[in-house]
Order: sequence, then C-alpha cells, then structure tokens
Amino acid sequence: MKPLEPGKKLRFTRSRQALLFWLAAAMILACAVVLFATSRYRFANPALPHPGWAMIPLAVGCALAALAMRLTKHAYLIVTPLGIEIFPFFRPALGMQLIVWSEIHSAEVDARHSRLTLHRDAAHSSGIHLSLAPIDPRKRDLLARAVLSRLERKV
Repeated sequence: MKPLEPGKKLRFTRSRQALLFWLAAAMILACAVVLFATSRYRFANPALPHPGWAMIPLAVGCALAALAMRLTKHAYLIVTPLGIEIFPFFRPALGMQLIVWSEIHSAEVDARHSRLTLHRDAAHSSGIHLSLAPIDPRKRDLLARAVLSRLERKV
C-alpha cells in the first residue's frame, strides 16, 4: 500500500530507547578491546586471559550495536493522513497496527508527555494507551500537538 501523501507524515523512532543500547554496546566493546590488548603481555604474565576470550564480549557488543541501530532507524509511531501506525518492538512488520482517524473519538496526553491515550468512544471505555518513553523527550511535544490538532480538525 502506497502512502497517500508521503510528504505529510511524521515518523517517530525509538531513539531514546536506543541510547541505552548504544551505551551498553560501547562499554562491552571496550571490554573486548581491553581483553584483546592484554594478550600482548601474556609472555610476561601467563595468568592473563587468552585473546580468544575477547570474542564473547565482541559478539555481545556487536549484537547490542545492531539492535541499537535498528531502534534508531525504524519507526515506533507514524502519524499519516490516514491515521496512526503503531509498530511493536518485536516483529514490527507482522504486528503493525493502524488506527484510522475515524476510529478515534478523542485523545489526551498526560502532563509529563509520557503517555498518549487514544479513546474510541465518548465514555472513554475503549481505547489504546501508548507509552511515549521510547521517543526522544524533545519530540514528544510535536507528537502530542500533531495528534491533538488533527483530532480538532476532525470535529
């Protein structure tokens, strides 16, 4: 399915969540470098670990860096003219959910901009809570204004 107007969509990634994985990857890769660097001095101190032990943190660090890159690159929420696309953490292509604007009665964002609630009826008995924690705090206000202003135009 092609987007209706590709220039009019807002894409929000899990960039804040990725920061933790980037830091963990950097620390673990630094441990791998230290383990490998100490192997140069095994002739003086045979108690130092074999350089092969550096492969374990190297593999873990590379896996964390790949996950961080994926979180930085791929979308968490996309606000389009058709509605809001929500992508889960695991298997986003299979679990993607599209909430069409006509399904949303109202929306609200809490005071700290940490949760977006989309209500499907006037009684607020049905809806979706979305955590905004994975999104960069500087971009949460943009998301809140985009969703709320779109719903104001609907009425």
